[in-house]
Amino acid sequence: MAEKREGEPFTRIDVHEAKEMIDGGDVQVIDSREPHEHAEGHVPGSLQIQHMATLAQADKIARDKPVLFICKSGQRSAVAAEFAAALGIEDIYTVEGGHDAWRAAGYPLDEGL
Repeated sequence: MAEKREGEPFTRIDVHEAKEMIDGGDVQVIDSREPHEHAEGHVPGSLQIQHMATLAQADKIARDKPVLFICKSGQRSAVAAEFAAALGIEDIYTVEGGHDAWRAAGYPLDEGL
């Protein structure tokens, strides 16, 4: 399912591929949603950085491992991934379907900040 579309500097993956990568370890997961959305439930271990704050918080984004961006459905994470690419980060992914698909798949969610 992993898909690299022409002109996009990131790879699109589904939640199952994301879960495999996370379970394999040594990846960073960034929740591109708003803080209140993150608090309501997020991928365990994910770092909350709103998509429009990606450039301002560039120092928090890993450059030595794959970075997975996830939002509610996949649109904000794609924007965040574009911003990360503009920073020169190359090993980046966006999770298609976002937290909606993650929840629907029955994968675990943490609550709170």
